[in-house]
Amino acid sequence: MTAPTLEIHLSDDDLTSALRADAGLGLTADPKWLPPKWFYDARGSELFEQITELPEYYPTRTERALLQRVVGDIARTARADVLVELGAGSAAKTRLLLTALTAEGPLKTYVPQDFSSSALRAAADQVAVEFPGLGVHGVVSDFTDTLHNLPGGDRRMIAFLGGTIGNLIPAERAEFLNSIHEVLEPGEQLLIGAGLVIDPAVLVPAYDDAAGVTAEFNRNVLLVLNNRLSADFVPEKFEHVAIWDAEREWIEMRLEATADMTVTVADLDLTVRFARGEQIRTEISAKFRIEGLKSELATAGFATENVWTDPEQRFAAVLAART
Repeated sequence: MTAPTLEIHLSDDDLTSALRADAGLGLTADPKWLPPKWFYDARGSELFEQITELPEYYPTRTERALLQRVVGDIARTARADVLVELGAGSAAKTRLLLTALTAEGPLKTYVPQDFSSSALRAAADQVAVEFPGLGVHGVVSDFTDTLHNLPGGDRRMIAFLGGTIGNLIPAERAEFLNSIHEVLEPGEQLLIGAGLVIDPAVLVPAYDDAAGVTAEFNRNVLLVLNNRLSADFVPEKFEHVAIWDAEREWIEMRLEATADMTVTVADLDLTVRFARGEQIRTEISAKFRIEGLKSELATAGFATENVWTDPEQRFAAVLAART
C-alpha cells in the first residue's frame, strides 16, 4: 500500500481570514447572511452526520441507494483513470464509486478535496487501506476558488455529490461550472448529485426535523463565530427557520432573533444589532428539474451523457462530459 499524500493550499489562518471576510460582509448586509460552509467545524460535522440518519432527511439515503443501483453504469460510461471528489468529507458514498471504477475500468488515483485537513487526512488514510492498489492524493482547498490546484493528467472525472451544488445561488453555480470546464480537458467528465423538486410536505421537514437536530446544527454557525472570531452570540436566542421558496425552488435555512439584541464580534471590532424577528440566512438548498440542470451544464460547456434518478424522483445523478 502506498501512503496517501496531502497537498495543502488552505491553512487554518487562511480559513480564519476567509471567515472574517464572510462575517464582515454578511453580518453588515441587509438582510444578513452567512455562507453554509461555516457550519462544519468538528461539532457541526458531527451534527450533520446525525441529520443524515434522521427519518425526515431523505437526501443522503436516497442518493446512496441510487448510487448503489447505478454505480456500475457510471463506471462503465466514465472509464476514469482519476476520480476527483469535491467536498469529500468522510468519502463514505465515494467508496461505492471507487469499488465500481476499480472493478470496471482503469482507475489509478483518487483525489479527495476538502477544506478540513483533519477530515481529509482521515478519509484518505481509510481509502488507502481499503483500496491498497489505488494512489490517494488529497487536496486541502476551497473548491469554489482553487480548482486550478487539482492535479491533471490521465482521464479525470470530477464528482460533486450530496446535493451540494444546491448550496450555490444561480450566479455562483454558473461561475463554479465554468471553473470546472476550465480545468477539465475535452471528454473529461463531471458527476453531479442533485436534489430534485418534490412535494414541500416532504421537503421542508428534511430541513426542520422533529428532534431539533437541524436547529442545533443551524445555530452551531454562531458558535463557530464565537470560537473563531471572539463573538458573543447567544445561540439559544435564535430560532431555526426553514422555508420553501416556491419561486426560486429552494429551501432557505435562517436564524431568527427572538428579541432585540446587540452582538459584538471582537476580532472584527464589529457591533451587530438585531431587531426581534430579524433573520440571518445561513443556507439555501436549491432543488432542480432535470431539464433545467442539463441547460445549466450546457451553458457551461458540458454535454449531458446520462441521468439516473431514484424511483420516487427525489434525487438525480447526472454525468456530463466537457465539450
